[in-house]
Amino acid sequence: MTSVGLGVEESWKGIRDGISGVGPVTLFDASSMTSRIAGEVKGFDPTRWISPKEARHTDRFAQLAIAAADEAIEQSGLNSSKVDKSRVGVLIGSGIGGLSTIEEKHIQLLENGPRRITPFFIPMILLNMASAQVAMRFGFKGPSSAIATACATGAHSAGDAMRLIQRGEADVMVAGGAEAGITSLAFAGFCAMKALSTRNDEPASACRPFDKTRDGFVMAEGAGVVVLESLDHASRRGAEPLAEFVGYGSSSDAYHITAPSPGGEGAVLAVRAALSDAGASPDDVDYYNAHGTGTQQNDAEETAMVKTVFGEHAYKMSISSTKSVTGHMLGAAGAVELIVLVKALNENVAPPTINYHEPDPRCDLDYTPNEARERSIGLAVSASLGFGGHNAILVVKKAQ
Repeated sequence: MTSVGLGVEESWKGIRDGISGVGPVTLFDASSMTSRIAGEVKGFDPTRWISPKEARHTDRFAQLAIAAADEAIEQSGLNSSKVDKSRVGVLIGSGIGGLSTIEEKHIQLLENGPRRITPFFIPMILLNMASAQVAMRFGFKGPSSAIATACATGAHSAGDAMRLIQRGEADVMVAGGAEAGITSLAFAGFCAMKALSTRNDEPASACRPFDKTRDGFVMAEGAGVVVLESLDHASRRGAEPLAEFVGYGSSSDAYHITAPSPGGEGAVLAVRAALSDAGASPDDVDYYNAHGTGTQQNDAEETAMVKTVFGEHAYKMSISSTKSVTGHMLGAAGAVELIVLVKALNENVAPPTINYHEPDPRCDLDYTPNEARERSIGLAVSASLGFGGHNAILVVKKAQ
């Protein structure tokens, strides 16, 4: 579920073809904000997946997670009536959870008093409710939790879910991230930080990672969910894996609440750990999906980090920031970008970084500018670097 599509195929087509999902904000009145553009999930009707009554009692971030999980489970062929549900878990995180519900109910409290607050308010805002709702929907009784590491949430969720399977605590994990943070309070906060692009008159070209004229990221919402499974379990039920998840690395910058460490020092540790976990060398990587937010400092430091890890090979692999198309989905970004890796591997296509026109001397790598590129991709890496210095790196290779 992204700003360019309701589902994987539609989203991938928009990402691969470089069709921006960014437009004017419609989910609230943004006229007083310095940034008035966002990547909204268009045409999303939660009653396609849940009843109108359930929709009223479920925050938008959890609604998006349910829709994404439904698609992932259907595509996987996982029959909930034929698996040991105690061995299937759910780990779907969110960066900020039910913020829209918090805003809405706070206004109700001030205007109408406490008696008008719904008894569903607390469950609606909790970060773990995406995982809980999906687990209840399918009856999955294995490990279930939620992670919140800002922009690294979706990647950490997938990586930690993989570890649960590797440790033998689950056979299958439904994992990912969901975010619905396009609200007045969130925008006011990010605008106060001067973190958002203010190209309000040209929304489709506002998000321009690695371009010299970049002026901030574009807020977006969405959800990405994957079904992770041990090879033995997949083989027993005759499932055909789409890719092999082979590496996961995590680290902390321990440096600043929002800024990356100089030279991407913290992220260097995570990338090296992920490659080591995969049994791969830097020269094995064909495609790197960058965190690539479109802010001056983050893009420059990530580029420096890539050069440190990959050396001369940094100039040979394809790199792109698909946030240039979707906007930045915060806690959902890492999970959606894991799905992008799988599609890139299966189609041998490196998706583009759109709106790349003016090179930045500090960012001098091959960012796959403006058009997708066909190339052989056997091993791919995705980077998610969150506020607070939380880094999560995922490595995926073609299914054997």
